[in-house]
This record gives sequence, structure tokens and C-alpha cells, in this order.
Amino acid sequence: MKEKSKFSVALKDESTVELVRKTDHKTLAVWAIDCVERVMPYFEEKYPEDHRPRKAIEALRKWIRTGIFKMADVRKAALDAHAAAREVGEDNPARSAARAAGQAVATAHVPTHSIGAANYALQAIHRATNSSDADAAIAKERDWQLAHLRKLLEKIEK
Repeated sequence: MKEKSKFSVALKDESTVELVRKTDHKTLAVWAIDCVERVMPYFEEKYPEDHRPRKAIEALRKWIRTGIFKMADVRKAALDAHAAAREVGEDNPARSAARAAGQAVATAHVPTHSIGAANYALQAIHRATNSSDADAAIAKERDWQLAHLRKLLEKIEK
């Protein structure tokens, strides 16, 4: 039987916060989407008929593409994704993935919501992994997240 362990890892170290501070808004949105896409299968495989988290990601993609920001649309997409998470009920990878999508779309409004998307993605990985392997899985994913953000920044700086 899989043991439950408390998720306590978050992207809160000062070097990460500093990296996010120096990253432009749209790059953070791309990063948030990329982090969430890695865990969306946890939600979509369990709830294939519920498209609310996917619509949140698509709303953020639209903002990245067009630059058009309508607070009502972003708010609705975020709230809908979080409602999908609440409806999952139990604490599991699907719920964390839906929350990650809700945080990601909110990046269009506040860039630091990208950290919330990354953190919920980490939580989804934690929930999907046996407790004996969870720390290693989270560390691996966090390393990927930070390396990916640095890579996105490098592309812009060139």
C-alpha cells in the first residue's frame, strides 16, 4: 500500500525567486505551461470529459500569442480549473495538476503565479510517487523546472 507523506517542497529558495524576478512576464507564462503540461496527464487520464484545466492552459496560450488580456476571462479560467480540482476531492495527482493549471493561467495577471504552477506540478509528482521515491522524484522535477526556465531565458537573451 502506498504511504501518504506530507508535501512540503516548494520553489522558495532565493536563487529561484531571483531567477523569476529577472524573467519577463511572457517567458514565465511559457514556463508555467511547460511545467503544467508534464503533469496534466494525471488529470486528463482520470477525468477525460473535464476540460476546465486544459481550457485554462489554452487561455494562457492565447494571451501569450495575442497579448490581449481580459481579466474576466483569466479569472474564469483560473476559477474553473480550481473548481475542477475541488471536485476531485481527495488529495491526489489529478487534483494537484488541475490546481497547477489554475495557477498557470493566473500568470497572465501576476507573473509570480508561475511559481504556484511549478509548485503544484511538483505536488502532483509527489502525490503520484511512492513515498520512498518521492523526494528523488521531486528533486528531479525541480531540477528540470529550473534548468528549463534558465534555457528559456537564454533563448531570449540571444
